[in-house]
Amino acid sequence: MIQKKFNLFLNSQISNYKKKIYVDSDKSISIRSFLIGSISNNISKTNNVLESEDVFSTISCLKKLGVKIKKNYSKNYSIYGKSLGSLYIKKGKELNFGNSGTLARLLIGILSTTPDIDVKLRGDHSLNKRSMEKLINLMSKFGATFYPRGKYKFPLRLISSKMPLPINYPSGSSAQLKSAVILAALNSYGDTIIIEKQKSRNHTENMIARNKQSINIKKNTIRVKGKKFLEKIDINVPGDPSSASFFTALTLLSQKSSLIIKNVGLNSSRIGFYKLLKKHGANIKFKNLKKDNFEIVGDIFVKSCKLKPIKASKKYYVNTTDEYPILFVIAALIKGVSVFEGIKDLANKESNRITEMQKVLDQLGIKSIYAKNKLKIFGSGIFNGRNKTINIPNLGDHRICMSSFILALLTGTKAKIKNFETVYTSSPSFLNIMKKLGARFEIKKIS
Repeated sequence: MIQKKFNLFLNSQISNYKKKIYVDSDKSISIRSFLIGSISNNISKTNNVLESEDVFSTISCLKKLGVKIKKNYSKNYSIYGKSLGSLYIKKGKELNFGNSGTLARLLIGILSTTPDIDVKLRGDHSLNKRSMEKLINLMSKFGATFYPRGKYKFPLRLISSKMPLPINYPSGSSAQLKSAVILAALNSYGDTIIIEKQKSRNHTENMIARNKQSINIKKNTIRVKGKKFLEKIDINVPGDPSSASFFTALTLLSQKSSLIIKNVGLNSSRIGFYKLLKKHGANIKFKNLKKDNFEIVGDIFVKSCKLKPIKASKKYYVNTTDEYPILFVIAALIKGVSVFEGIKDLANKESNRITEMQKVLDQLGIKSIYAKNKLKIFGSGIFNGRNKTINIPNLGDHRICMSSFILALLTGTKAKIKNFETVYTSSPSFLNIMKKLGARFEIKKIS
């Protein structure tokens, strides 16, 4: 599905509100459900799927690899699993990952140990700028080969391993790299050992946890046993906590506002944003918690309040990765100096999120300094921005677009955000929900 391009304009501050909403479904779990269902036995089902550009790219790639996927009704799909090592595509054909780094890394993990794969790989203009060096080095250890040699950005050519051997991997902050290793290891000979030096999000492990013959997890050690089989999965996808973070931020900083966000995934590896803000005075509560498919799900209750300047040590990065752009906005609108440490990897996201958010804040006269893996933001508090303007170029970065939107709404700043359609890669309901909360904006399609 090709999303029509459009620019978005804002020119008014949001009023107070008291609402209840459902956010878009979790992108990470949605993508994983299709990928893991495709290499499992029998027919897997996934419900409440995020129907976004990144997920459609996932479905498109899997269909090219011979997987039958049937849409039963809205957000509900059946995946006819081909089992481990059975995906296939004609030599020299191309897979397009679109904007999705998750899809790229995880599917390359699967294909690196799938027999007889010789395929071209590419993404959109944003993904093609992102380095895949760490992924390529890891998959090379399994025996996969990438061409041209020494090139680490798409487009690339992948030739899978003829004799995939297990590896030992000390994993860090990237859940995508860890997941790629797990998925590659499932079709390797022998046992792959992953030592988690940092606990990153664990949706992949949760989704295959029932397969005791294939995976064993003890504290910080994951053992993946290759060449077994995977039982079919049946997944109910919860709301995305990263998508919910933008509405949470808006509510915290709006006067006399409150919000209930229903049925959100509250996996402990995904809620660093909420823990960090609660530590600094945020009125956020989790209620109605339950467990579903090894994932914690619940409701988020948010009320406007006064926040203290944020001090985020590097330990927060691994569980807060996607939320830093909106955290930078919050910091800019709190009086005092906020500090974010250990964030250098933000430079290799859809855009350099450190530099680009500094540019946004600079347009409003908000000072920030980045040095030695640490960003300081000199917050001004909420201000009247009616005489100020921000312009956001086409970066292909949904988080920058959404964060700039929130900044403009809270201050009344005039904003022009180019190619806002990129938000649909992760949150196609974003603008509809914003309308429900009372936001006013104008859309201009790009011819």
